[in-house]
Amino acid sequence: MTDSVVVHTDLSHSEEAGAFLGSEISKHFKGQSPDALITFASPRHDYPQVLKAIKAACQARIVVGCSSAGEFVSSVQGQGSACAVALRSSEMRFASGIGRRLRADRTAAAKDLVASFTGRSATHNFLFRSALVFTDALAGHADELMEQLNLLTSGTYRFVGGGAGDDAQFKRTHVFHGTQAVPDAVVALEILSNKPLGIGVSHGWKPASAALRVTEADGMRLISLNAVPAVEMFQEHADILGQAFDPADPLPFFLHNVIGIDTGIGHKLRVPLAVNSDGSISCAADIPTGATVHIMSTSIASASAAAVSATQAAVEDLKGNDPAVALFFDCAATRLRLGLEFGSEMRAVDGVLGATRYAGCNTYGQIAHTEGQFSGFHNCTAVVCLIPE
Repeated sequence: MTDSVVVHTDLSHSEEAGAFLGSEISKHFKGQSPDALITFASPRHDYPQVLKAIKAACQARIVVGCSSAGEFVSSVQGQGSACAVALRSSEMRFASGIGRRLRADRTAAAKDLVASFTGRSATHNFLFRSALVFTDALAGHADELMEQLNLLTSGTYRFVGGGAGDDAQFKRTHVFHGTQAVPDAVVALEILSNKPLGIGVSHGWKPASAALRVTEADGMRLISLNAVPAVEMFQEHADILGQAFDPADPLPFFLHNVIGIDTGIGHKLRVPLAVNSDGSISCAADIPTGATVHIMSTSIASASAAAVSATQAAVEDLKGNDPAVALFFDCAATRLRLGLEFGSEMRAVDGVLGATRYAGCNTYGQIAHTEGQFSGFHNCTAVVCLIPE
């Protein structure tokens, strides 16, 4: 059996916030230590203070998580807060790991992370191997990192999670490992179980432009489309739509007009962030040279429908098992685009989950790598993970 608790605080003092979260967790488990704790905290907090106070109050064996760009639990959302999910289980085995220096060497970071996974040994007796993964997406090459993790685990693990945030400042993000908050790193919570985790993915965006060829790109910098500077294609698209596009302040336009990479089975989204002096566009994640892309559009109704679709897919993915608790990730760009209407997505998730509680955060990219669904590193995508009882 797996027991869980979801906790949240708006307390602004970091040590007090952590102590409150930890005490609520300890109270739920009647003083017994949780096996694993997943926590998300606003950059308004001093992360080590929060983490040390949580751990001191509940004595969690494993702590992972990340900084965020908006934190939420069932029916409560906002910024400047902290939240956590704690787990105790007689049926699951947990382990955690960290890989550092992502910018310098993704392969080495992935190897260091995977070295902590006990499920790679032939001695375990669990049917399902999964891992929650939180990465510093500002380090770039997140798709490459996920490919390395899949390769190093021989395709036997399912991955879900997201990129750490910093309230849309896009300057410095951290992942949490124990009481440490580490930039330029990736952390994971390995979950071995005999019941599957339920994972669902959906984004609700549709092509709004003709197909475009990425003729030059360098990591997260989109240099040219159809052999002309990328900014010119966005300006042309804005003119067709009759929308305002200011290269000096492009984010209001970009939030409603993201890039969709055509994978043949759907579009993997990338959020444009800024226009550079050479006409290239800086994006929130990598775009490969040679890819076919579209400029995409969506609506509030489509975002809510995507959250419903992702949650329903996660429920189906449980294969008839009851959920103990849920994790919900969506993009920082989605929160910026929707504002208070982001609550419509949360209500959509609530409507499917019913009494099942969830926690989550707005991330700089969403991770979902699982069979039968749209896998990889995403932007502007709703990802739901259900942990079974």
